[in-house]
This record gives sequence, C-alpha cells and structure tokens, in this order.
Amino acid sequence: MHFSSIWGPYATYHDGTYYIVYTNVNQTRVPYKDVDNYIVTAKDIHGPWSKPVYVDSSGFDPSIFFDDDGKAYFLNEIWDYRMETHNKSCGIVMQQIDPGSFDLIGEPKKLFDGTVPAKTEAPQIYKHGDYYYLFTAEGGTGINHQETVARSKEIWGPYEVDPGTPLITSKGHPELPLQQSGHSSLIETAEHEWYIAHLCTRPLPGNNPILGRETAIEPVEWTDDGWIRLRSGSKSPALKVPAPKGGTPAKPVHHGFTDDLQFGVDPRYWNTYRQFADPIWFHADVNGLTIKAGQSPQSAFDQHLVATRQYDFGVTASVDMEYTSTTYLQLAGMTMYLDLSNYILLMATVDEDNQPVVVLQEEVAQEFKRVASVKTNGKGHYHFRIKIDDTKADFWVDDGDGEQHLGTLDVSFLSGGFTGDFIGMDAIDMHRRNHTQARFTNFSYHADH
Repeated sequence: MHFSSIWGPYATYHDGTYYIVYTNVNQTRVPYKDVDNYIVTAKDIHGPWSKPVYVDSSGFDPSIFFDDDGKAYFLNEIWDYRMETHNKSCGIVMQQIDPGSFDLIGEPKKLFDGTVPAKTEAPQIYKHGDYYYLFTAEGGTGINHQETVARSKEIWGPYEVDPGTPLITSKGHPELPLQQSGHSSLIETAEHEWYIAHLCTRPLPGNNPILGRETAIEPVEWTDDGWIRLRSGSKSPALKVPAPKGGTPAKPVHHGFTDDLQFGVDPRYWNTYRQFADPIWFHADVNGLTIKAGQSPQSAFDQHLVATRQYDFGVTASVDMEYTSTTYLQLAGMTMYLDLSNYILLMATVDEDNQPVVVLQEEVAQEFKRVASVKTNGKGHYHFRIKIDDTKADFWVDDGDGEQHLGTLDVSFLSGGFTGDFIGMDAIDMHRRNHTQARFTNFSYHADH
C-alpha cells in the first residue's frame, strides 16, 4: 500500500522525561520512501505530550539513546533508492542530537551495514557493562523476520556481530504458534531480570495473521562472555513464558464491549481512518452516532469509517442503523476492513430499480465482487450482524421483518500488513459527499474465542 502512516514508535524514559520517537511515512512506492522522523515528550506517560519536533527524513524506525556523559544520539535505518533490490534498507546511521532542542549535531555516521538476511532496520542501543549493544531487526517483517545483536566498546563502533545471531526468530519453523518474530526492545525489571519485547503474529492455518502484528515478551539472560540469549536456550519465541518475579498476577483480558454510541469515539475501542472525527461529518448525542457520508473505502483522503480492531479469532459484532439511500452511489452499514484494496461491505443501498436492498460486497487485492443482495421493507431500520470464526465469516441483516443471511465468506484475505482487520461502521456517498447520513446505535463486540 503506497499510502502509509506512523511506523515504529520507540518509547524511552530518561531523567524525568518520557520520549516517543516515530516515523510518519508519506509513501512507500519504490524506489523512494518519503518519511519524516519526529520526537514528542511528556513528564507523565499519560500526557500531555509536546508538539512533534521534526528531526530528519533519511530513513525510518528511529530511536534515541542517552549516554552516561549526558550526550544523546539519534539512530535510524537509512534508505538508499539506488539499490537494485526491492527493499533498499542499507544499514543503520547515527548522529549526535541536542537533548533539549533536538537539533542534530555534526554529520551522520554509518554504524552498521547489517548481515546476510539484510533489510536491516529498527536500531536501538543499550549500554550494559563495558559494551554498547546495537539491536536491529533483519530479514523483513514477514516469515524471515529476526533480531540481530552487535556490540562495541565505543559508541561509534566498530560493532561486532554476535556469533550466535539471531537472538530470536521464527524463520524455518512454520509449526510455531508465534511467527514473524523480531524488532525487539530490551528491559530490566525491578528484580533485575531481563526481558525482550518483540513483534510477532499468531497466524491462522495458511499463514493468515488476521489479527495483524502483536507484541510478545521473552525472558533473556547474559552469558559469561557478555552476549545475550533467550533464557529458554532456544532462538524460537514461546507462546507462554515465565512471569517476572514480584509481579502482580494480571486479570484475564476480555476484549468484548458494548457501546450505545452516545458519547463519541472512546479511544480504548474506536479508530477513524487517517483523520480525527470531525464535527463536519461526525456527531454523537443521546440518539446515537450520526455519520455523514464520505468517500469510498478505496479513498485515502476522506473516508468516514469508524471501526474497532479485531482482537479475537472468534467474534460476533452487531449494530443498529437508521438510514435511507436514494441512489446506488449511497451506502451505509458495517464493514470488515484491512486496507484500501481489501475489505468487505455489509450495507444498505438501493438497486437498479431504486428499491431498498442490503448488499454484501468484497474487494480482494483490488478485485471487486458483489456477493449477494437481499430486498428490505424500506422502513430504513436495520440490525446488522457479523459472526467471524477464524477465517470464515457469516453476514446477516434484520429490517424488522426477520433476519436474512447474505452469505459466508472466506476472510483470510483480511490478513497481512501491520494493523490487522478492523470491524466497524461506515457511510458512503459517491454522489454528494456529506449530504446523506446514517445513525448508528447499540454496537456490540463479543469475543467468542
């Protein structure tokens, strides 16, 4: 997908201040990659956060390291558009940065070319004992993802690659429940235990990670010769690991929720697409959530999608809607949404005879298909329901005269990328934007498994 967003946020804490460093990716169409790196700060992790400070644009996945002498350093992957390979990451660069103004000091220096898996990115430096340890992700973000560690006694290098690399990977082991492991961060607990947090996926059969990329932890330990290893003695990520000592047992996480949609977008649950909810098209009150219709699900500019992430492999989601369409160019209802080229619409509209219908439509890798259409009573009241079971989903609508089943679809194509599938509400008007509107109430997300 050529339209992108924020990549690789890196968070750290130093001397009473929290820092988040991140990339705003504007486009990813090769050979170029237009990116901007920023820093935001806060005294409290809950905010308020400062306005973003621009740093540079030479590559993505930035991080910041504060050394013992008070100096700070800014690192990122560097992108060389001249390379003949599709992925043009050519290593890691670092530059000194003013820890107050975030002005760069001097010139950047290439720290690390990477190793054979290539696609070197996500640099982070940690100091332990006499060494600076450079963590990088390599192999790409797919099934060859891994974490590579190198070290040096001088921050500017040269960096020696761990002879036991990689630190962690799922590569070559499709039987593992966690796949695509890499891009790690290191932390020491209050009890002086060491862990890494790493990105991964939990794919369904056929390597379909419909939940997108997730975060897992793995206990690690230092060897006598100063390298770091998984405590398990393996290089493979585990689905379950020992909890840190002294920790408080966590309560089971239940992602299910209901929302009468009277109070706007609760950030615990809801996302909007590439823009904040704007009063021009978004209004919540005691009658529910009113969405004025925006552009199509293929638009990267003015979609009025309001959706929640799919957190579970088994989900039943439903919502009530009041809506009237006067042309086939106007639709409103529920959606399962991965990106501009992969989505499912369960929506009310009208047919070629201008009669009210509910349609089930899908776009798979830019191939559009009208799956089903059922007539409705024209009263403008709808109850939509979607039931997802791993890679299959069923779709229903009830207009007050009884529930109708529109079909069962393979939804495995809503996998890939970073975020995973979203389930939500949308109103579309390709005739006159912001003219028609749909009112939604009683949204429910129930985790079945």
